Amino acid sequence: MSGDVTSTPVLTFTPEFKTHSPRRLAELRALGPVHRAQLANGLQAWMVLSEQEARQALTHPALRKDASPAEETLAAVGFTANRPGVGLGGNMLESDPPAHTRLRRLVAGAFSPARTRQLAPRIQQIADELLDAMGDEVDLVEAYNAPLPIAVISELLGVPEHDRHHFREWTAAALSPPSDAQRAGALSLNRYMSDQIQLRLTEPSPALERRRAERGDDLLSALVEARLRGDEALSDEELIGTAVLLVVAGHETTVNLLGTIMVSLLRRPDQADLLRARPELMPGAVEEFLRFDPSVEQTTMRYAAEDFDLGGTRIRRGDVVVVMLGSASRDIAQPDGGDPDVLDVAREGARHLAFGYGIHHCLGAPLARLEARIAIGSLLRRFPELRPAVPLDEVPWIPAGIMRGPRSLPVRLR
Repeated sequence: MSGDVTSTPVLTFTPEFKTHSPRRLAELRALGPVHRAQLANGLQAWMVLSEQEARQALTHPALRKDASPAEETLAAVGFTANRPGVGLGGNMLESDPPAHTRLRRLVAGAFSPARTRQLAPRIQQIADELLDAMGDEVDLVEAYNAPLPIAVISELLGVPEHDRHHFREWTAAALSPPSDAQRAGALSLNRYMSDQIQLRLTEPSPALERRRAERGDDLLSALVEARLRGDEALSDEELIGTAVLLVVAGHETTVNLLGTIMVSLLRRPDQADLLRARPELMPGAVEEFLRFDPSVEQTTMRYAAEDFDLGGTRIRRGDVVVVMLGSASRDIAQPDGGDPDVLDVAREGARHLAFGYGIHHCLGAPLARLEARIAIGSLLRRFPELRPAVPLDEVPWIPAGIMRGPRSLPVRLR
Protein backbone atom coordinates (compact mmCIF):
# COMPACT_ATOMS: atom_id res chain seq x y z
CA MET A 1 0.00 0.00 0.00
CA SER A 2 1.20 3.48 -0.78
CA GLY A 3 1.58 6.31 1.70
CA ASP A 4 -1.29 8.24 3.28
CA VAL A 5 -1.89 10.83 5.97
CA THR A 6 -1.81 8.30 8.82
CA SER A 7 1.46 6.59 9.69
CA THR A 8 -0.11 3.42 11.06
CA PRO A 9 -3.39 1.69 10.16
CA VAL A 10 -6.47 2.83 12.06
CA LEU A 11 -7.89 0.01 14.20
CA THR A 12 -11.56 0.05 13.25
CA PHE A 13 -12.59 -3.09 15.10
CA THR A 14 -12.09 -2.18 18.76
CA PRO A 15 -15.18 -1.77 20.96
CA GLU A 16 -14.05 1.74 21.84
CA PHE A 17 -13.79 2.74 18.18
CA LYS A 18 -17.15 1.19 17.24
CA THR A 19 -18.96 2.79 20.18
CA HIS A 20 -17.77 6.25 19.19
CA SER A 21 -17.23 5.70 15.47
CA PRO A 22 -19.12 8.78 14.16
CA ARG A 23 -16.85 11.06 16.18
CA ARG A 24 -13.68 9.08 15.48
CA LEU A 25 -14.36 8.96 11.74
CA ALA A 26 -15.10 12.70 11.66
CA GLU A 27 -11.71 13.37 13.24
CA LEU A 28 -10.02 11.24 10.58
CA ARG A 29 -12.06 12.78 7.77
CA ALA A 30 -10.82 16.22 8.79
CA LEU A 31 -7.27 14.97 8.11
CA GLY A 32 -7.99 13.52 4.68
CA PRO A 33 -10.52 11.52 2.65
CA VAL A 34 -8.64 8.17 2.52
CA HIS A 35 -6.85 6.38 5.34
CA ARG A 36 -5.24 3.01 5.97
CA ALA A 37 -7.25 0.79 8.26
CA GLN A 38 -6.88 -2.54 10.01
CA LEU A 39 -10.16 -4.43 9.65
CA ALA A 40 -11.62 -6.95 12.05
CA ASN A 41 -10.90 -9.77 9.60
CA GLY A 42 -7.16 -9.14 9.88
CA LEU A 43 -6.81 -7.38 6.54
CA GLN A 44 -5.40 -3.94 5.90
CA ALA A 45 -7.55 -1.80 3.65
CA TRP A 46 -8.01 1.72 2.36
CA MET A 47 -10.88 3.36 4.23
CA VAL A 48 -12.78 6.05 2.28
CA LEU A 49 -14.43 8.69 4.47
CA SER A 50 -15.58 11.65 2.34
CA GLU A 51 -18.57 12.05 0.05
CA GLN A 52 -16.77 12.80 -3.22
CA GLU A 53 -14.25 9.99 -2.85
CA ALA A 54 -16.98 7.61 -1.64
CA ARG A 55 -19.02 8.15 -4.80
CA GLN A 56 -15.88 7.69 -6.88
CA ALA A 57 -14.94 4.47 -5.11
CA LEU A 58 -18.45 3.03 -5.37
CA THR A 59 -18.50 3.52 -9.14
CA HIS A 60 -14.83 3.25 -10.12
CA PRO A 61 -14.26 0.64 -12.87
CA ALA A 62 -10.99 -0.45 -11.26
CA LEU A 63 -12.69 -1.38 -7.98
CA ARG A 64 -14.47 -4.70 -8.31
CA LYS A 65 -16.02 -7.46 -6.24
CA ASP A 66 -13.86 -10.06 -8.02
CA ALA A 67 -11.26 -10.88 -5.37
CA SER A 68 -8.74 -12.45 -7.75
CA PRO A 69 -6.21 -9.58 -7.50
CA ALA A 70 -6.18 -9.94 -3.69
CA GLU A 71 -6.31 -13.74 -3.57
CA GLU A 72 -2.95 -14.17 -1.84
CA THR A 73 -3.72 -11.43 0.68
CA LEU A 74 -7.07 -13.00 1.59
CA ALA A 75 -5.56 -16.47 1.87
CA ALA A 76 -2.84 -15.20 4.19
CA VAL A 77 -5.41 -14.26 6.86
CA GLY A 78 -7.73 -17.22 6.19
CA PHE A 79 -10.55 -15.02 4.87
CA THR A 80 -13.49 -17.16 3.67
CA ALA A 81 -16.50 -14.88 4.19
CA ASN A 82 -16.84 -14.20 0.46
CA ARG A 83 -16.87 -17.87 -0.57
CA PRO A 84 -20.09 -19.46 -1.80
CA GLY A 85 -21.45 -22.30 0.29
CA VAL A 86 -19.44 -21.55 3.44
CA GLY A 87 -19.56 -17.74 3.57
CA LEU A 88 -21.71 -14.98 2.15
CA GLY A 89 -20.65 -15.26 -1.49
CA GLY A 90 -22.35 -16.41 -4.67
CA ASN A 91 -24.76 -13.47 -4.74
CA MET A 92 -25.24 -10.08 -6.40
CA LEU A 93 -23.45 -8.20 -3.60
CA GLU A 94 -20.25 -10.12 -4.28
CA SER A 95 -20.54 -10.07 -8.08
CA ASP A 96 -19.59 -7.78 -10.95
CA PRO A 97 -21.54 -7.37 -14.20
CA PRO A 98 -22.81 -9.27 -16.08
CA ALA A 99 -23.43 -11.78 -13.24
CA HIS A 100 -24.51 -8.96 -10.91
CA THR A 101 -27.06 -7.69 -13.42
CA ARG A 102 -28.51 -11.17 -13.94
CA LEU A 103 -28.77 -11.98 -10.22
CA ARG A 104 -30.23 -8.61 -9.26
CA ARG A 105 -32.88 -8.88 -11.97
CA LEU A 106 -34.13 -12.13 -10.43
CA VAL A 107 -35.32 -10.52 -7.21
CA ALA A 108 -35.71 -6.84 -8.11
CA GLY A 109 -39.48 -7.09 -8.61
CA ALA A 110 -40.09 -8.39 -5.10
CA PHE A 111 -38.52 -5.26 -3.58
CA SER A 112 -39.97 -2.60 -5.88
CA PRO A 113 -41.63 0.37 -4.16
CA ALA A 114 -45.06 -0.71 -5.44
CA ARG A 115 -44.66 -4.30 -4.22
CA THR A 116 -43.23 -3.13 -0.92
CA ARG A 117 -46.19 -0.84 -0.20
CA GLN A 118 -48.46 -3.88 -0.31
CA LEU A 119 -46.65 -5.23 2.76
CA ALA A 120 -47.57 -2.25 4.97
CA PRO A 121 -50.70 -3.77 6.58
CA ARG A 122 -48.87 -6.96 7.53
CA ILE A 123 -45.86 -5.06 8.89
CA GLN A 124 -48.22 -2.93 10.98
CA GLN A 125 -49.91 -6.08 12.30
CA ILE A 126 -46.56 -7.60 13.30
CA ALA A 127 -45.53 -4.36 15.03
CA ASP A 128 -48.81 -4.17 16.95
CA GLU A 129 -48.56 -7.79 18.10
CA LEU A 130 -45.02 -7.26 19.38
CA LEU A 131 -45.99 -4.05 21.17
CA ASP A 132 -49.01 -5.77 22.76
CA ALA A 133 -46.71 -8.39 24.28
CA MET A 134 -44.34 -5.94 25.96
CA GLY A 135 -44.15 -5.46 29.72
CA ASP A 136 -43.14 -2.30 31.56
CA GLU A 137 -39.42 -2.80 30.95
CA VAL A 138 -37.86 -4.62 27.99
CA ASP A 139 -34.71 -4.99 25.96
CA LEU A 140 -35.93 -3.23 22.85
CA VAL A 141 -33.53 -5.11 20.57
CA GLU A 142 -34.76 -8.55 21.58
CA ALA A 143 -38.42 -7.66 22.11
CA TYR A 144 -39.02 -5.51 19.04
CA ASN A 145 -36.13 -4.44 16.80
CA ALA A 146 -35.05 -7.98 15.95
CA PRO A 147 -38.29 -10.00 15.73
CA LEU A 148 -40.09 -7.51 13.47
CA PRO A 149 -37.74 -7.59 10.45
CA ILE A 150 -37.06 -11.30 10.96
CA ALA A 151 -40.79 -12.00 10.66
CA VAL A 152 -41.12 -9.78 7.58
CA ILE A 153 -38.26 -11.27 5.57
CA SER A 154 -39.15 -14.82 6.66
CA GLU A 155 -42.69 -14.43 5.36
CA LEU A 156 -41.39 -12.97 2.10
CA LEU A 157 -39.04 -15.92 1.64
CA GLY A 158 -41.50 -18.56 2.83
CA VAL A 159 -39.49 -19.71 5.85
CA PRO A 160 -41.56 -21.67 8.40
CA GLU A 161 -42.20 -19.77 11.62
CA HIS A 162 -40.69 -22.48 13.83
CA ASP A 163 -37.30 -22.06 12.14
CA ARG A 164 -37.01 -18.29 12.33
CA HIS A 165 -35.48 -18.08 15.80
CA HIS A 166 -32.21 -19.37 14.34
CA PHE A 167 -31.80 -16.48 11.91
CA ARG A 168 -30.83 -13.85 14.47
CA GLU A 169 -28.10 -16.06 15.92
CA TRP A 170 -26.76 -17.24 12.56
CA THR A 171 -26.68 -13.86 10.84
CA ALA A 172 -25.14 -12.04 13.79
CA ALA A 173 -22.42 -14.68 13.88
CA ALA A 174 -21.91 -14.66 10.10
CA LEU A 175 -21.32 -10.88 10.12
CA SER A 176 -18.92 -10.97 13.08
CA PRO A 177 -15.09 -11.03 12.83
CA PRO A 178 -13.48 -14.30 11.68
CA SER A 179 -13.76 -17.03 14.29
CA ASP A 180 -15.11 -20.55 14.66
CA ALA A 181 -18.48 -19.04 15.63
CA GLN A 182 -18.49 -16.80 12.54
CA ARG A 183 -17.75 -19.69 10.22
CA ALA A 184 -20.34 -21.88 11.96
CA GLY A 185 -23.02 -19.19 11.60
CA ALA A 186 -22.34 -18.70 7.90
CA LEU A 187 -22.25 -22.44 7.28
CA SER A 188 -25.52 -22.97 9.16
CA LEU A 189 -27.23 -20.30 7.06
CA ASN A 190 -25.98 -21.86 3.83
CA ARG A 191 -27.04 -25.36 4.87
CA TYR A 192 -30.48 -24.23 5.99
CA MET A 193 -31.21 -22.30 2.81
CA SER A 194 -29.85 -25.19 0.74
CA ASP A 195 -32.31 -27.50 2.50
CA GLN A 196 -35.21 -25.10 1.88
CA ILE A 197 -34.32 -24.86 -1.80
CA GLN A 198 -33.94 -28.62 -2.14
CA LEU A 199 -37.35 -29.06 -0.52
CA ARG A 200 -38.89 -26.87 -3.20
CA LEU A 201 -36.98 -28.55 -6.01
CA THR A 202 -38.32 -31.96 -5.00
CA GLU A 203 -41.76 -30.95 -3.72
CA PRO A 204 -44.57 -32.82 -5.50
CA SER A 205 -46.97 -30.61 -7.42
CA PRO A 206 -49.98 -31.25 -5.10
CA ALA A 207 -47.94 -30.23 -2.04
CA LEU A 208 -46.69 -27.15 -3.86
CA GLU A 209 -50.23 -26.12 -4.75
CA ARG A 210 -51.42 -26.63 -1.15
CA ARG A 211 -48.60 -24.46 0.19
CA ARG A 212 -49.39 -21.75 -2.33
CA ALA A 213 -53.05 -21.83 -1.33
CA GLU A 214 -52.15 -21.53 2.37
CA ARG A 215 -49.29 -18.99 2.20
CA GLY A 216 -49.31 -17.53 -1.31
CA ASP A 217 -46.21 -17.30 -3.46
CA ASP A 218 -42.90 -16.87 -1.68
CA LEU A 219 -39.61 -15.57 -2.99
CA LEU A 220 -37.65 -18.79 -2.50
CA SER A 221 -40.20 -20.70 -4.55
CA ALA A 222 -40.08 -18.01 -7.25
CA LEU A 223 -36.28 -18.37 -7.46
CA VAL A 224 -36.55 -22.14 -7.72
CA GLU A 225 -39.23 -21.91 -10.39
CA ALA A 226 -37.09 -19.48 -12.40
CA ARG A 227 -34.30 -22.03 -12.21
CA LEU A 228 -36.58 -24.88 -13.32
CA ARG A 229 -38.02 -22.85 -16.20
CA GLY A 230 -34.53 -21.95 -17.33
CA ASP A 231 -35.32 -18.23 -17.25
CA GLU A 232 -31.82 -17.51 -15.97
CA ALA A 233 -28.58 -19.46 -15.93
CA LEU A 234 -28.70 -19.87 -12.16
CA SER A 235 -26.12 -22.19 -10.57
CA ASP A 236 -26.63 -24.05 -7.29
CA GLU A 237 -24.14 -21.72 -5.60
CA GLU A 238 -25.95 -18.65 -6.89
CA LEU A 239 -29.35 -19.93 -5.84
CA ILE A 240 -28.16 -20.62 -2.29
CA GLY A 241 -26.03 -17.46 -2.15
CA THR A 242 -28.94 -15.27 -3.20
CA ALA A 243 -31.20 -16.85 -0.57
CA VAL A 244 -28.59 -16.33 2.15
CA LEU A 245 -28.06 -12.70 1.13
CA LEU A 246 -31.79 -12.01 1.30
CA VAL A 247 -31.94 -13.39 4.84
CA VAL A 248 -28.92 -11.43 6.08
CA ALA A 249 -29.49 -8.14 4.26
CA GLY A 250 -33.25 -8.43 4.67
CA HIS A 251 -33.24 -8.29 8.44
CA GLU A 252 -29.87 -7.65 10.12
CA THR A 253 -29.59 -4.19 8.55
CA THR A 254 -33.07 -3.21 9.75
CA VAL A 255 -32.56 -4.67 13.23
CA ASN A 256 -29.63 -2.32 13.70
CA LEU A 257 -31.26 0.62 11.93
CA LEU A 258 -34.13 0.48 14.43
CA GLY A 259 -31.51 0.33 17.18
CA THR A 260 -29.52 3.36 16.05
CA ILE A 261 -32.74 5.32 15.54
CA MET A 262 -33.98 4.60 19.03
CA VAL A 263 -30.64 5.42 20.67
CA SER A 264 -30.70 8.76 18.81
CA LEU A 265 -34.25 9.48 19.95
CA LEU A 266 -33.56 8.48 23.55
CA ARG A 267 -30.65 10.92 23.52
CA ARG A 268 -32.88 13.59 22.01
CA PRO A 269 -36.36 13.16 23.57
CA ASP A 270 -37.35 16.52 22.07
CA GLN A 271 -37.04 14.91 18.63
CA ALA A 272 -39.19 11.96 19.71
CA ASP A 273 -41.82 14.37 21.04
CA LEU A 274 -41.77 16.28 17.75
CA LEU A 275 -42.49 13.06 15.83
CA ARG A 276 -45.35 12.24 18.20
CA ALA A 277 -46.84 15.68 17.68
CA ARG A 278 -46.22 15.72 13.92
CA PRO A 279 -46.33 12.14 12.61
CA GLU A 280 -46.35 13.43 9.03
CA LEU A 281 -42.63 14.13 9.52
CA MET A 282 -41.81 10.41 9.81
CA PRO A 283 -40.91 9.68 6.14
CA GLY A 284 -38.42 12.54 6.07
CA ALA A 285 -37.22 11.69 9.57
CA VAL A 286 -36.28 8.17 8.43
CA GLU A 287 -34.03 9.73 5.78
CA GLU A 288 -32.49 11.90 8.48
CA PHE A 289 -31.89 8.86 10.70
CA LEU A 290 -30.25 7.09 7.78
CA ARG A 291 -28.02 10.11 7.21
CA PHE A 292 -27.19 10.66 10.85
CA ASP A 293 -26.30 7.13 12.02
CA PRO A 294 -26.84 4.34 9.46
CA SER A 295 -26.72 0.69 10.46
CA VAL A 296 -24.47 -0.34 7.55
CA GLU A 297 -21.48 1.70 8.63
CA GLN A 298 -19.06 0.19 6.14
CA THR A 299 -19.42 -1.43 2.73
CA THR A 300 -18.23 -4.91 2.00
CA MET A 301 -14.77 -5.06 0.48
CA ARG A 302 -13.81 -4.09 -3.05
CA TYR A 303 -10.53 -5.08 -4.73
CA ALA A 304 -8.37 -2.97 -7.00
CA ALA A 305 -7.96 -4.59 -10.43
CA GLU A 306 -5.33 -2.00 -11.42
CA ASP A 307 -3.43 0.97 -10.00
CA PHE A 308 -5.32 4.27 -9.73
CA ASP A 309 -5.52 7.44 -7.62
CA LEU A 310 -8.29 8.14 -5.11
CA GLY A 311 -8.38 11.29 -2.99
CA GLY A 312 -4.67 11.89 -3.44
CA THR A 313 -3.79 8.31 -2.47
CA ARG A 314 -2.28 5.77 -4.84
CA ILE A 315 -4.31 2.55 -4.76
CA ARG A 316 -2.34 -0.44 -6.02
CA ARG A 317 -3.61 -3.55 -7.79
CA GLY A 318 -4.70 -6.07 -5.17
CA ASP A 319 -5.41 -3.44 -2.51
CA VAL A 320 -8.60 -3.75 -0.49
CA VAL A 321 -10.93 -0.72 -0.30
CA VAL A 322 -13.95 -0.12 1.96
CA VAL A 323 -16.24 2.91 2.04
CA MET A 324 -17.48 4.24 5.38
CA LEU A 325 -21.07 5.10 4.48
CA GLY A 326 -21.86 6.83 7.76
CA SER A 327 -18.83 9.09 7.56
CA ALA A 328 -19.49 9.94 3.90
CA SER A 329 -23.12 10.77 4.71
CA ARG A 330 -22.06 13.21 7.42
CA ASP A 331 -19.82 14.86 4.83
CA ILE A 332 -22.70 15.67 2.46
CA ALA A 333 -23.91 19.27 2.36
CA GLN A 334 -27.61 19.32 3.21
CA PRO A 335 -30.26 21.36 1.36
CA ASP A 336 -31.12 23.33 4.51
CA GLY A 337 -27.48 24.21 5.18
CA GLY A 338 -27.83 22.78 8.69
CA ASP A 339 -25.16 21.22 10.89
CA PRO A 340 -24.58 17.65 9.65
CA ASP A 341 -23.61 16.54 13.16
CA VAL A 342 -27.00 17.50 14.60
CA LEU A 343 -30.07 15.26 14.35
CA ASP A 344 -33.07 17.18 12.99
CA VAL A 345 -36.15 15.09 12.26
CA ALA A 346 -37.78 18.09 10.58
CA ARG A 347 -34.93 18.40 8.07
CA GLU A 348 -36.32 18.31 4.55
CA GLY A 349 -34.62 16.33 1.81
CA ALA A 350 -31.87 14.78 3.91
CA ARG A 351 -29.18 13.42 1.59
CA HIS A 352 -27.10 10.36 2.44
CA LEU A 353 -25.26 7.30 1.16
CA ALA A 354 -26.70 4.88 3.71
CA PHE A 355 -27.92 2.53 0.97
CA GLY A 356 -24.74 2.84 -1.08
CA TYR A 357 -24.37 4.25 -4.56
CA GLY A 358 -24.07 2.91 -8.09
CA ILE A 359 -24.99 -0.58 -9.23
CA HIS A 360 -24.82 -2.03 -5.71
CA HIS A 361 -27.31 0.47 -4.27
CA CYS A 362 -29.38 -1.49 -1.73
CA LEU A 363 -32.17 -3.38 -3.43
CA GLY A 364 -34.16 -3.56 -0.20
CA ALA A 365 -34.12 0.18 0.51
CA PRO A 366 -37.91 0.61 0.01
CA LEU A 367 -38.60 -2.21 2.48
CA ALA A 368 -36.14 -0.87 5.07
CA ARG A 369 -37.71 2.59 4.85
CA LEU A 370 -41.22 1.17 5.24
CA GLU A 371 -40.29 -1.02 8.22
CA ALA A 372 -38.57 1.90 9.95
CA ARG A 373 -41.51 4.26 9.42
CA ILE A 374 -44.02 1.76 10.77
CA ALA A 375 -41.89 0.37 13.61
CA ILE A 376 -40.70 3.70 15.02
CA GLY A 377 -44.01 5.50 14.53
CA SER A 378 -45.93 2.70 16.25
CA LEU A 379 -43.50 2.53 19.17
CA LEU A 380 -43.57 6.28 19.80
CA ARG A 381 -47.37 6.46 19.64
CA ARG A 382 -47.90 3.48 21.91
CA PHE A 383 -45.46 4.54 24.63
CA PRO A 384 -45.27 8.32 25.18
CA GLU A 385 -43.27 7.78 28.40
CA LEU A 386 -40.60 5.64 26.68
CA ARG A 387 -37.20 6.27 28.30
CA PRO A 388 -33.86 4.49 28.84
CA ALA A 389 -33.64 1.94 31.65
CA VAL A 390 -29.85 2.32 31.86
CA PRO A 391 -27.53 5.26 31.14
CA LEU A 392 -27.11 5.43 27.38
CA ASP A 393 -23.33 5.54 27.80
CA GLU A 394 -23.60 1.98 29.14
CA VAL A 395 -25.47 0.59 26.12
CA PRO A 396 -23.21 -2.01 24.44
CA TRP A 397 -22.58 -1.59 20.71
CA ILE A 398 -21.65 -4.17 18.10
CA PRO A 399 -17.88 -4.34 18.74
CA ALA A 400 -16.60 -4.98 15.19
CA GLY A 401 -17.61 -5.50 11.57
CA ILE A 402 -19.59 -3.61 8.94
CA MET A 403 -22.72 -3.14 11.04
CA ARG A 404 -23.41 -0.46 13.64
CA GLY A 405 -26.08 -0.83 16.27
CA PRO A 406 -26.74 -1.50 19.97
CA ARG A 407 -26.48 -5.13 21.05
CA SER A 408 -29.12 -4.48 23.68
CA LEU A 409 -31.24 -1.46 24.59
CA PRO A 410 -33.07 -1.69 27.94
CA VAL A 411 -36.00 0.74 28.11
CA ARG A 412 -38.91 1.56 30.40
CA LEU A 413 -42.18 1.88 28.55
CA ARG A 414 -44.48 3.21 31.27
